[in-house]
Amino acid sequence: MRIKQCFTKKQHAGKAVLGFAVLAVLGLNAQAQAQSTGLSIDAGQVTYADHVAEIINENCVVCHREGGIGPMQFTNYEQIRPWAPLIQYKVETREMPPYSYDHGIGIQQLQGDWRLDQSEIDTITAWVQQGAPEGDWGDRTPPVPDIPSLDEWNFAAQFGQPNLILDSESIDVPAIGNDMWHRPYVMTGLTQDRCIKAIQVKPRANAKTVVHHANSDLEIMNPETGEYEDYGQLTEYAMGKWGEIMPDGVCRTIPANSRVRWDIHLFPGGVGATAPGAMIEDNVVEIGIWLHPEDYAEKARFKQDLKLYGLRHGELIVPPHGTAMTQGFHSFDHPVRVDSFQPHGHLRLRAASLEIFYPATGRTEQISQISNWSATWHHSHLYEPDVAPLLPTGAVLVIKQWYDNTANNPNNPDPDMWVVGGSRTADEMSHAWIAITHLDDEGYAEIVAQREAAKQRSVAAE
Repeated sequence: MRIKQCFTKKQHAGKAVLGFAVLAVLGLNAQAQAQSTGLSIDAGQVTYADHVAEIINENCVVCHREGGIGPMQFTNYEQIRPWAPLIQYKVETREMPPYSYDHGIGIQQLQGDWRLDQSEIDTITAWVQQGAPEGDWGDRTPPVPDIPSLDEWNFAAQFGQPNLILDSESIDVPAIGNDMWHRPYVMTGLTQDRCIKAIQVKPRANAKTVVHHANSDLEIMNPETGEYEDYGQLTEYAMGKWGEIMPDGVCRTIPANSRVRWDIHLFPGGVGATAPGAMIEDNVVEIGIWLHPEDYAEKARFKQDLKLYGLRHGELIVPPHGTAMTQGFHSFDHPVRVDSFQPHGHLRLRAASLEIFYPATGRTEQISQISNWSATWHHSHLYEPDVAPLLPTGAVLVIKQWYDNTANNPNNPDPDMWVVGGSRTADEMSHAWIAITHLDDEGYAEIVAQREAAKQRSVAAE
């Protein structure tokens, strides 16, 4: 199931606004590329009215509208027509919609997958190749896109409004200056343990471009010492992240009488093409939490958690005009299911992958590959539950990341710098956020049997 949400179609930083002279060149290149796909302008007319409007409305207008983060508006044909060659170029190169997850490598069944289907890309290509005609609306009225509010929660259409909203303390973020960290505490207000159905972190209003990340940890009080102690991760947010949905039958717990310890990284002036470059007053970050019913914990058989999995030992150094690679290995003393994968880095990270190594057979399986990573679009890739990777006891997660500190990296602000591991935007990081469901041997065997039975039914149906 593809889930399309308002905040998911924001324009990629620094690549959107091109002059009309460049558009003319892109138009010629796009036509040549369209011809190479095998599509022909004689294959039948493709029009905006009959074929393209729906694609644009479902995938682009959410950000390309008045007040949206996209630098131009796409709410009608007159607005779209001048940009048609650029639209074709961006969708053919899969820069738009901004969702970097490689095709043809590993698991492709994802929740919240923003990528266009190849048929949609081919339709746009043919349309531009034919001159981007509007077509005849006939008795129809040109559609007005049904767009949620810019401040709407991403899961509201599925689950309604959050059961619990936790706000950070407000802070003013100046127009210029060094990286800032804001670490307030807030009580959850829950009086009993609850299981999370879905969760989203949302910087309020125009603060989205100044909040680089916002981690949230849970703490509970030790009754013997009267001091709060770490319980575990609540969730993680980095610029552009959509949110998390927990699979059925598992519980990620918020304990009773707990508090949230925020760790908010702020970048004065903002990052990306729509950065305000001005002071953001009363900046607030919100966590929206959708909860299962109170008795759900009794039915949930397994626990899920989200953790940071590091990829290196020792110092991370990327030399000027150079490249680097890091990798990490993680195994478990019990079977697990990997529910989501989110690599993390800053401006020099270019690619990341997730693999599984099976010591019993010596086989390595590639699960996910991201080859055009962007610091302005952090995605938690949520695997569909029926294909989420299963690891038997002792199997090894292999996580790799590649860094490019050369002038060939369009996100690189200065290839002359030595880049080291650190928390500043100018530094680099090397880890991945991974949600894991912890199984037992019986539960692992049951899931394997269920998947095998489903495969046999599929084969029989053919």
